[in-house]
Amino acid sequence: MTRPAVLVVDDEMHLRIFIGAVFESAGFRPVLARDGEEGLRKAREEAPVLISLDLMMPGDGGIRMFRELKADERLSRVPVMIVSAVGGPTFEHALETLRAATGGPLPGPEAYVEKPPKPEALLAAAERLLRGNG
Repeated sequence: MTRPAVLVVDDEMHLRIFIGAVFESAGFRPVLARDGEEGLRKAREEAPVLISLDLMMPGDGGIRMFRELKADERLSRVPVMIVSAVGGPTFEHALETLRAATGGPLPGPEAYVEKPPKPEALLAAAERLLRGNG
């Protein structure tokens, strides 16, 4: 039986490995990507059931990837868990600013976990999302 894939996108190698290991220990098949460009390619290739995404990567990697995921007909329904060092209220403000700047709709992420992530927080958010109770 093939384990469901979880895509982990983070520019910090130790966090990619850590988050991937947390999901692997829970029975998932982690797919790791170091930036938004690689993340989008792997999302299209691997059809993950969940995406863990860091927003603050060099360039506009995380934000651009999030926008492109939500605009992609095939990937827009894949739940995205933002894992970021940016605090929740600051992230919400940044999202509002981005919506205003682009003039287009941009949904919020289905879940948010603040760095440094705790395994329990990652898995609890993943369970909620995969049950459809984001």
